[in-house]
Amino acid sequence: MQHYPHLFSPIQIGTATVKNRIFMPPLSTNLADKGYVTDALVEHYSNRAKGGVGLIITEVTTVEPVYTYLPGDMSIYDDSFIPGWKKLVEAVHQYDTKILAQLFHPAYMAFPLPGTPQLIAPSNVGPYYAKAAPRAVTVDELHTIVRQFGEAAGRFKQAGGDGVEIQAAHAHGLLGGFLTPLYNKRTDEYGGDLNARLRLTLEVIEEIRRQCGRDFIIDVRISGDEYSDGGLTLNDMIYVSKQLEAAGVDFIHVSGGNTIKRGSSMPAPGTSPAPHAHAAQEIRSHLNIPVSTVARINEPWIAEELIANGRTDICMIGRPNLCDSEFANKASAGMTDDIRPCIGCGRCLTGIMFGKPIACTVNPSVQSDAVEPAENKKNVLVAGGGPAGMEAAYVAKMRGHHVVLCEKEPELGGLLRLAAVPIGKQELCRVVKYMARRLSNAGVEVRCGYEVTPQKLALEYPGYEVICTTGAVPKEIEAYKCFKQTMTADDILSGKAFPGRKVVILGGGSVGCETADYLAPLVDDRFPANRDVTVIEMTDTLMAGEGGAAKSVLTQRLMRKGVKLELKSRVTRVDQTTIVYEKDGREHSIDDADTLIFAVGYTPVPLALDHVHVLGDCDKVGNLKDAISAAYEFAKQM
Repeated sequence: MQHYPHLFSPIQIGTATVKNRIFMPPLSTNLADKGYVTDALVEHYSNRAKGGVGLIITEVTTVEPVYTYLPGDMSIYDDSFIPGWKKLVEAVHQYDTKILAQLFHPAYMAFPLPGTPQLIAPSNVGPYYAKAAPRAVTVDELHTIVRQFGEAAGRFKQAGGDGVEIQAAHAHGLLGGFLTPLYNKRTDEYGGDLNARLRLTLEVIEEIRRQCGRDFIIDVRISGDEYSDGGLTLNDMIYVSKQLEAAGVDFIHVSGGNTIKRGSSMPAPGTSPAPHAHAAQEIRSHLNIPVSTVARINEPWIAEELIANGRTDICMIGRPNLCDSEFANKASAGMTDDIRPCIGCGRCLTGIMFGKPIACTVNPSVQSDAVEPAENKKNVLVAGGGPAGMEAAYVAKMRGHHVVLCEKEPELGGLLRLAAVPIGKQELCRVVKYMARRLSNAGVEVRCGYEVTPQKLALEYPGYEVICTTGAVPKEIEAYKCFKQTMTADDILSGKAFPGRKVVILGGGSVGCETADYLAPLVDDRFPANRDVTVIEMTDTLMAGEGGAAKSVLTQRLMRKGVKLELKSRVTRVDQTTIVYEKDGREHSIDDADTLIFAVGYTPVPLALDHVHVLGDCDKVGNLKDAISAAYEFAKQM
């Protein structure tokens, strides 16, 4: 209470009292088994309850058997699911944490499992990514679905659950689709105006109240604004929220955006905290029930300020609780420097659509931080102080080994320090600080400015088991270094080199695009001192292998800044003053550039030693998640 008094004050939700204002919103995990609760799900949610969360809203929980949202999501469409839910509820309740199930009908967003019938929707209007047109659901079918929502809620109540969330946000699923004018083109009693589009949600609420009574929490998740032409506006949603309150809803969960406008509902890393708080604040001013906001509330002080300043009553904190299950307890104790930082990268959900369980870039042990002590204690030397080295050293120390970490540079961090330099990547600085602090607290001996060599190993560390995490170095194309000024993207980001005003970047991967963003003017205003930046990429896409909001936002920013993006282009010739490339069968020449920048990948640089364990980029070049996960998995077994 003394550290964040508003955040850790209790709040009345309906007839229940929740111990604090940190609620965990729904995040799909893919941990269910054909819809049934598994031990992994119980562990996942109970760890967050143990970590101090006041109320948990589970991931998508489907209310009928025909349409599946994701193969690993949860269900409650018949009584056979109740025992598993009871086990989950009891596991969460033991920590004085409330739990709601998010009830959901995926409709036109259902996963196309074999045998799935034609998808249903408010109208025969499907999302932009649909592979086939849905059909308009009939009124008789809607009556059945309303009853199924009520019965699903009744089963959750039988399992001991505290309430349910109705998902009507993001033009997502059946109820969200009915609410948005983007998808609802009906002319019957369920479409044509806002009251009619809201009718289905109100009928669901009425049925849940009829089956579950007044002491059962009901919240509705809405988009306070869809931020889209033709979509729901803030004024619409103020009115909707008033109708929801009148219908007996206990609190409103205000999100924003939709699934159509990429990055609007799940914001990109580096964007502003709490992007939907303005909508929550305005809606809150018109209601008498609590309101929550959600998205990019990654630090306790942000949540405290939002509540203290009257912008919201509750903060939904999802991915940070995934990244560190002890987020709430550490915040309450004032241990904010010990909270594992969520960087908002969205990789937690990257594999979900491919059947993989939920994961985290910064936390490779999403389910449990427990590391078993090693039977045989060893002396371990870790060469390289990047993210792989820091993770391996920490986990090895937790196993009980004596660990020394050596880094040839003056500071820890490796390439992660450079990755933090471009626009929107500043949260990576927090990762370096956190990992370094954790090593210090654990008692790992760290030697910076110390390069490991065979001679030093033999002399100073005889008998030590060696883990090599020495990273990788940027590639350069020797034939093109004849140009008047060449450098690598890493040279620029590290401050070792300074480019001119007309720049050509070879490589449109993440590094090339982020470097272009870093060098381009913040505003494309034709100011004489602005840099002119061209990116040349051989493939037909930027940042191949990346996806989601981060890629979308960066691409849009490059285009706004006037960066020239030459895709499907291959450099064929470079001399001291000219860069020639081929595109669409035609040859193009750039003869006024003053700097050529290489962003064409990395080459591993393992130590030239026998009998070492090679991890991270010096084994196989990958992303931050790859490096940390590989180090964790190896060290917890050594």
